[in-house]
Amino acid sequence: MTRRIVIIGSGMAGISLARELRRLDDRAEMVLLSREPGDFYSKPALSNALAGGKSAAALVLTPAARLAQDLGVRIVGHTEVDAVDTGAREVHATAGSFAYDALVLAMGASQRRLPMAGEEADAMLSVNNLADYARFRERLQGARRVAIIGAGLIGCEFANDLRLAGIEVDVHDVAAQPLGRLLPARAADMFRRRLEAAGVRFHLGTTVVRIDPAEPGHVLSTSTGTSARYDLVLCAIGLQPNIGLARDAGLDTGTGIRTDRWLRSSVADVYALGDCAEVEGLVLPYVLPITHGAKALARTLTGEPTPVQYPAMPVVVKTPACPAVICPPLQPGGAWSVAVDGDGLRAIYLGADGETMDGFVLLGSAVKERMSLAARVPGPLAGTVLPML
Repeated sequence: MTRRIVIIGSGMAGISLARELRRLDDRAEMVLLSREPGDFYSKPALSNALAGGKSAAALVLTPAARLAQDLGVRIVGHTEVDAVDTGAREVHATAGSFAYDALVLAMGASQRRLPMAGEEADAMLSVNNLADYARFRERLQGARRVAIIGAGLIGCEFANDLRLAGIEVDVHDVAAQPLGRLLPARAADMFRRRLEAAGVRFHLGTTVVRIDPAEPGHVLSTSTGTSARYDLVLCAIGLQPNIGLARDAGLDTGTGIRTDRWLRSSVADVYALGDCAEVEGLVLPYVLPITHGAKALARTLTGEPTPVQYPAMPVVVKTPACPAVICPPLQPGGAWSVAVDGDGLRAIYLGADGETMDGFVLLGSAVKERMSLAARVPGPLAGTVLPML
């Protein structure tokens, strides 16, 4: 019997799964529902496209119509999913109701929003999809100075990209260093100095508390009593998995939609993949976990139960002013060992036993060691597991 698989979400997770499914099964009926048009683009590319002069349209890798034709999948774009009825095995959306044999929630994550005082507290932009990027590009027309709230991965990538485009950038964060807890102090200091040399101005250990109107632009006021005018304010304080639909449908949720190693939720025949998923307690909003998860889930859905296995998955930070690769340790109790060689820095995180390499950070010329070090780090979900029950 031909199965109908409904996928909610047209981001990297949803479309990667559709591609893997079609590679394994040329008969399965697939329906992909999305609030976006359904075009395929690389979400990570949004934070470094400006300096390259790329418009939102130029970031589309495969239009929805071409995807639908190539994969034999029905793509229903510009639709909001209102509810999932797990008893009736139906998804209810503004475009209609869709029955499923297997349902995959690949709804991604949304940018967190800061509670903010001031008449223009809602003026902050965030960039989390192609439409956001188009609006960002439009608002940047004529802008000379931009404030970024958040000195994490996305905030620092946007800061570097804006500087390459010739725009002044101030980055505000309550943390004492950029990239939060991802970097040991010595690495964070080098990373900060390299971005500052490129023109990025950091305001760390402070909180933006108000956004008020100015002529033109906005005035930001901080907890330390300073204020400054900006043409545009970008919020980049991190992602929050989209779990509301799953929670309302009665699925077990925590930070994300809780799943086992087979990406099964707490409800039969409902799975979660990508940034919205919490796999065995891990929420990993990066590209490689999506790639590994899509391959494993496609095999499971086509009759070969396959647990996801995550090897070490270093994250490449797209900051040309200071190239960086981070493989964050997952277990506390260890210590960093840091060495600087020329314009490169190599930081190794040794576990509690003082011998096992549990993570690493590479900056500058040291990024060339990424593959050799990754081979020495145990993955967060690696090795054999018991058969699926």
